[in-house]
Amino acid sequence: MKRTLTGILAISGLALTLLPSMLVFSGAISTQTNKWLMGIGMVLWFTMAPFWIRRAR
Repeated sequence: MKRTLTGILAISGLALTLLPSMLVFSGAISTQTNKWLMGIGMVLWFTMAPFWIRRAR
């Protein structure tokens, strides 16, 4: 359960670093919103990914 939750949060963080750039390119969101979403995604990815990717002992 814990590994699944961290995986979902890590993938969500990765999506928040990729999708806003595409939305700015298409004109759907502003650059300021892009910066906020990518910042949140970066923090989420870098805090959750190590726990999700860690090898089972």
